[in-house]
This record gives sequence, structure tokens and C-alpha cells, in this order.
Amino acid sequence: MLLKGADTLVAAPGAGVLVSTSGTPALATAGTGDVLTGVVAAFLAKGIDARLAAAAAAFVHGRAAELVPHERGVVASDVIAALPDAFG
Repeated sequence: MLLKGADTLVAAPGAGVLVSTSGTPALATAGTGDVLTGVVAAFLAKGIDARLAAAAAAFVHGRAAELVPHERGVVASDVIAALPDAFG
């Protein structure tokens, strides 16, 4: 389970809770949750454990948002464009 908020919480039955502190309030806009879902799906497709895939995706998604200039607002395509740099 992934709970997105100021901090993102990731939990699974029988496992501890992982916390990601990356991200900005700019992620509270249409489509950014879909971007996060796509990143989780990409990690799952690579065979990564679901809990770790969700935690890694939450971090990278948040980091990408941090890299986007916020002066003009943030849209989902901005977060997508920043994903390669967020992995760096």
C-alpha cells in the first residue's frame, strides 16, 4: 500500500513501513498520481518486489518534482520530463 502525502508511506503485510520524504506540494495536481503509478508499474515490470518498487517509485517521483521549476506551476508532463534526472 502506498499512501501519498507530505511524506509518502509504503507498507505491506508483515513488513515495516517505509517513508519517503521527497516531493513538493506541487505534486497535488492532476495527473501526477498517474505518473507515480507508471513508475511503480515500470519497477514491477523489472521484477522488483512490490513494496520496494512502490518505495523507490515514490522517492524518484518526488525527486523529479523537486527538480521542476515551480514558478509557472507543475503539470504531470513536467514530472515525466524530470524523471531521467531524478535517477541520476
